Amino acid sequence: MSNADTFKNIEVWRTELIKQLNPSEGDKFPFILLGNKSDLGNMQVTQEEINNYCSEHNNMHFFMTSAKDNINLEQAFNKIIDLAYERNNKNEDNFVPVNNIKITREEPKKKKKKCCKK
Repeated sequence: MSNADTFKNIEVWRTELIKQLNPSEGDKFPFILLGNKSDLGNMQVTQEEINNYCSEHNNMHFFMTSAKDNINLEQAFNKIIDLAYERNNKNEDNFVPVNNIKITREEPKKKKKKCCKK
């Protein structure tokens, strides 16, 4: 929540997960969006941006969280359990990925410091 660039990467990560997990209906695969670091109060992502993203992606569930202050973590994990239980009861894709899933955040390339020679 305190870094707009992270929010911009959500779609990349979501797409990569769907690609690697390969569920039968990727567009309907249940995701939960966690907005962490709510304790900082320095929000760079608006509630409107979050609402729009979630509504465009299968009414994705969203939780504003703080790992530091333990805010909404239990509620988020309970929702994950509920969604998994629902999928299991509907006999929807139950799978274990064949390959290890590795999601990385692309870090901006650091500029090398130049040194002046005398």
